Amino acid sequence: MIVTLILLMVLSALMIIAGYRTRVAAVAATVAIVGGMISCRGGPGLQVLDARTTEVFAIMIAAAVACLGPGAFSLDSRLFGRREIVIPKSPHRN
Repeated sequence: MIVTLILLMVLSALMIIAGYRTRVAAVAATVAIVGGMISCRGGPGLQVLDARTTEVFAIMIAAAVACLGPGAFSLDSRLFGRREIVIPKSPHRN
């Protein structure tokens, strides 16, 4: 189980760095971090991050990356193109 979590962390980190499937990789990183937190409860386990505060910050960062998505210079941007959000004008404004 611990080896699986380590492989999931490394794979998701590489995918986030490359910008490939960023949202999926960020969710996988969040799952790996939470799994690492749970495995450390009863003794020796996966202690990649030193303190609970660091683990919580890592989860928050991974969740933010999942919500934000890929950047302008990512592989996802190259594969699927950049998207522009156009907000239409409200008909009630004068």
